[in-house]
Amino acid sequence: MTETRKKIVLIGGGIMSATLGVLLKKLLPTAQIDIFERLDRVAAESSEAMNNAGTGHSAFCELNYTPENEQGLVDITKAVKIASAFEVSKEFWAWLLREGDIRQPEAFIRHVPHISFVWGADNVGFLRKRYEAMRLHPLFEDMEFSEDSEVLQQWMPLVMNGRDPAETVAATRMQIGTDVDFGTLTHKLFEYLTTQNNVALHLQSEVRDLCRQDDGTWRVEVRDIVSDTDQEYSADFVFIGAGGGALPLLEKSNIEEAEGYGGFPISGQWLVCNNPEVIERHHAKVYGKAAIGAPPMSVPHLDTRVIDGKKALLFGPFAGFSTKFLKNGSYWDLPASIELENILPMLAAGWHNLALTQYLIQQVAQSPEDRFDALRAYFPEARIEDWRLEIAGQRVQVIKKDDEKVGVLEFGTELVCASDGSLAALLGASPGASTSVVAMLDVLKKCFAAEMKTPEWKTMLKKMAPSYGAPITKANRCHHSREVRQRELFF
Repeated sequence: MTETRKKIVLIGGGIMSATLGVLLKKLLPTAQIDIFERLDRVAAESSEAMNNAGTGHSAFCELNYTPENEQGLVDITKAVKIASAFEVSKEFWAWLLREGDIRQPEAFIRHVPHISFVWGADNVGFLRKRYEAMRLHPLFEDMEFSEDSEVLQQWMPLVMNGRDPAETVAATRMQIGTDVDFGTLTHKLFEYLTTQNNVALHLQSEVRDLCRQDDGTWRVEVRDIVSDTDQEYSADFVFIGAGGGALPLLEKSNIEEAEGYGGFPISGQWLVCNNPEVIERHHAKVYGKAAIGAPPMSVPHLDTRVIDGKKALLFGPFAGFSTKFLKNGSYWDLPASIELENILPMLAAGWHNLALTQYLIQQVAQSPEDRFDALRAYFPEARIEDWRLEIAGQRVQVIKKDDEKVGVLEFGTELVCASDGSLAALLGASPGASTSVVAMLDVLKKCFAAEMKTPEWKTMLKKMAPSYGAPITKANRCHHSREVRQRELFF
């Protein structure tokens, strides 16, 4: 990107666009940034707290991030990557607090212990191996492990009360875990952005089409939903961060790099506690093992949350199926996304993921009693009258071409960029919001490669996110930086 490329369009009013917008405004203060959101407020889709299952993903307790390999060894590679990314997120938020760009961190981030809980001899054996592998890394050296029911009773009384004393159980705990309300954080980032010169947030504005011009710029066609009129914007750089709505817009861009991508939508539901006395008795994120075939967003957990400043207790999420790509989307989203280039990868991905199809059928067929039985596996003394069912967010898992299997279903996020760096799109779901800062720094690395090498950008990036691109290998360094961020964010 040359110095003259100063018109920027961000599509989507969620945590990704908000984060990228702040980064770009700090690095290119004179740039014109236009942000388009089809709803009447920001953070109303995947970033909204009730829609978001990732409330501080740091791989402390998510067992699906540490699979066993064929030799029976626990692979912590993905956990290290995600935990490192979350440390960078906290660095960036702490820097914004020091700069005075956002305030009141207690409104969006709090200490909540992260616990992994399992039962049965095989699962306990796995958790013990996982603990032994993880505690050797500086990011996880504070992890605790116990099979003692009395200790576990102290860690998570709701989970242990009423449980058979003879049951084989175990848990790990990370006390430095967090709960993040990404909806509130997104609002704070946009509050900062909208006070800056040359930044415009356009609500109820739906991007309908993208077209690359002969000079390399983009023509962005936008429908003003209120006035029912169309407008055109010119952009040197476009970011598509519209959650489930990113895939259709990426397809409209017609960039070569987008060929073969498809999406598989998965919906979700929560059981939400409405008894304040029960809510106050639990203070942890307790994650279990996912069912065979379950997507990562459906790992069951009894979850302490703080939503809009109020403590809440959720269990789930339960997966479901809808052809919508967004919670506020259309049932035609999935059919409309099918193209000649992606139909074979989508069919192949479906064939290779029959267990997921079976799992979703089972989830959709669940009765209220079935969901309550799942809750009681984690909270034996739960009463059905204390809980209500709420609709969670919509996720679109990435399907892409594969030389061996024709098409594969990816559980994670995928960054797709035009070869000239003029357009980037973020597809996929978990861990999503928690790794938003690293994801957006990766956008800059791929799309603003020349600028990233300049002394000015290097100096600024070192201030904003000093750990980006630098693997944590020394325990003392990890502890020092973490303690600084903890003080800045929590006190």
